[in-house]
Amino acid sequence: MLTDLPNVLTLSRIAAIPLLVVLVVLGHPATDLAACILFSTAAITDWLDGHLARTRRQQSELGRMLDPIADKLLVGAALMLLVGHARLSHWGLYPAIVIMLREILVSGLREYLAGIRIGLPVTRLAKWKTGFQMGALGTLLHVRGRYGHGGRPGYEREWRADPAVAGGGELLDQGVHLIDLARWFAGDFVEVSGHVATYFWDMPVEDNGFLLLRTATGQSAWLHASCTEWKNLFCFEVFGRDGKLQIDGLGGSYGVERLAFYRMLPQMGPPETTIWEYPGEDHSWRTEFTHFIECIRQGGQPNGTLNDALAALEVVQHAYDQAAAPFSRRSQNGALTRGAP
Repeated sequence: MLTDLPNVLTLSRIAAIPLLVVLVVLGHPATDLAACILFSTAAITDWLDGHLARTRRQQSELGRMLDPIADKLLVGAALMLLVGHARLSHWGLYPAIVIMLREILVSGLREYLAGIRIGLPVTRLAKWKTGFQMGALGTLLHVRGRYGHGGRPGYEREWRADPAVAGGGELLDQGVHLIDLARWFAGDFVEVSGHVATYFWDMPVEDNGFLLLRTATGQSAWLHASCTEWKNLFCFEVFGRDGKLQIDGLGGSYGVERLAFYRMLPQMGPPETTIWEYPGEDHSWRTEFTHFIECIRQGGQPNGTLNDALAALEVVQHAYDQAAAPFSRRSQNGALTRGAP
């Protein structure tokens, strides 16, 4: 029902937009602070309405329709206000354009898929992205990811250690997932620097892979995949000019899934911190396979395409090619470069 608390919270995000506009237009430091508080409060309701809908069993088709609409209206209004009142730098304008184009594209895609009865569910990763847009709204600076485990007795004799079967080592095993996530937030990478090494396990493939990636607009990603982590670990961090998102754990031996948002304050110092935990069972693989099978049956486009897979594998191959280079030398400007393989 429209009067259910989750739907009321969703509608409150839409209702907050006119007040947000007025506060920004006034252009006073006090009203700017009030607009920031209003936007942050509205952003929190994006998590709260879904949480209450699940715990109170008040999920509805109306709520599923209203939630992404409210998100897009709020983010779109905030971006237009920032651009219209010259609150964004020259470089900050480009991420704003990308965000707006992405929102329009997804809306059109959802409408098309609805017409042929294919759903496009909101994933947890999409909620992280929304959190980055709504909670930070600063220019993306860089991302950092670590993913690893400690192996087990006989690990060096398993299929992962056989290059004829696995194709590569830890960078290809767990590293591709970090690359895929980094591309999802930052976009395509035009510069790849990497190093792979076998530090512990007696096997012909690497047990550690290190990557430093860079986009055309200068954002960087520092990624490390390891099977000498000893304690299973997943940590992925997204740094914006005004805040940071940190995702830890995958459930099970990797620890409870946790999303932390660190919002920088105007006076800097310790950030404002909000943490959400997801201790329940992780259904992501099941959901992904169900979605993939449904796309096969209906002829739809899966979330994550062959082009995405190819882009991630090209980064891995580039790192392997660099590792195969016979020596390092210094260029004329003094930068360290790899020799030709």
